[in-house]
Amino acid sequence: MPERRDWTEAADNTIRRMRADGATWAAIGAVLGLSRNTIIERGRRIHAAGGPVQTQRPPRPPEDDPNRGPLPAGHPISWGLLTAGTVLEGVAYTPLSAERREAGR
Repeated sequence: MPERRDWTEAADNTIRRMRADGATWAAIGAVLGLSRNTIIERGRRIHAAGGPVQTQRPPRPPEDDPNRGPLPAGHPISWGLLTAGTVLEGVAYTPLSAERREAGR
């Protein structure tokens, strides 16, 4: 079982100050000579706010929406998946005209 740690006001102030300045839990742990998880637990108990700025992910392109409808035949995404690594790689999909479809029958 881990040893009990008596936290000092100076250590708590260091956690609060560094966290408010945007430091990561690991950086604070390195300064105090403690593990990241120990600092995370103490920071939560003393309500240390702040941390690294989280950048928001850019929105997904419409093709990547999991609720979108099926892609049409020959769409660059689906065609690229089908032809990657084959002799057709890089060949653009061109649908047959009505006359060519009739001539092929």
